Amino acid sequence: MLVLLDLVHSHASNNTTDGLNSFDGSDSHYFLSGPAGKHDQWNSRIFDYTNTETLRFLLSNLEYWVSEFRFDGFRFDGVTSMLYHHHGVNYSFSGDYNEYYNEFLNHGAVNYMMLANEYLHSRYPGIVTIAEDVSGFPALCRPVGEGGVGFDYRLAMSTPDLWIKLLKESTTDGEWDMGDIVRTLNNRRYKEKTIAYVESHDQALVGDKSIAFWLMDQEMYTNMSVFSELTPRIERGIGLHKILRLLTFGLGGEGILTFMGNEFGHPEWLDFPPGR
Repeated sequence: MLVLLDLVHSHASNNTTDGLNSFDGSDSHYFLSGPAGKHDQWNSRIFDYTNTETLRFLLSNLEYWVSEFRFDGFRFDGVTSMLYHHHGVNYSFSGDYNEYYNEFLNHGAVNYMMLANEYLHSRYPGIVTIAEDVSGFPALCRPVGEGGVGFDYRLAMSTPDLWIKLLKESTTDGEWDMGDIVRTLNNRRYKEKTIAYVESHDQALVGDKSIAFWLMDQEMYTNMSVFSELTPRIERGIGLHKILRLLTFGLGGEGILTFMGNEFGHPEWLDFPPGR
């Protein structure tokens, strides 16, 4: 088992009071200036990966987490947003290489990720880096020496979407298309290793429902105790909760990722207390 940090180098807080924004009084200390430095969907700032001081800051951040806290690796958040100047917004990817290698490719960000992976793997042999990318960028998880970006694994982004879609749209698991499930779990780039997962912060933190809650809903509060009656919904829910993880682990890739209690069926989505 490895403990990974969910690393956000794809954007930064727009706050000026407690963030890096306008740190030196300008809008471009670590960020791109003007509209290019703003992520409209996330209301955040975009790093200037061609700036030497930005690279030093981000690389020192990697070093800090590993040397001080001994993390085993990183899950790089928002890699799709980093790869392209359009951040993947309103842009579809069919697998055509012209969709990846064009004027929208952010060369500075690609160079930074190659540098980050090369630095981490040379300084800390055995460290693991995982890319959260929905576009299927070629060679993202091939070594830098081969011309790749250097990540060890990519996340199987379609897998949690598959399970949530099935739970939302079907009235019974008897309606599930096993052929489609197997195809989705096996759909990944040749010779690029993949980390599969059943659910993440998108379900457990940002306002959706966890898998356990989709399966068992309100009965979790009244029928999960050994002193109460085991209802068909709880019994079925516990069984499917295990089966989804078994299928994902068995077919989805070379490893499985869990998030904040999802491995033991944390009942509801988590929330952080507001800052004071």
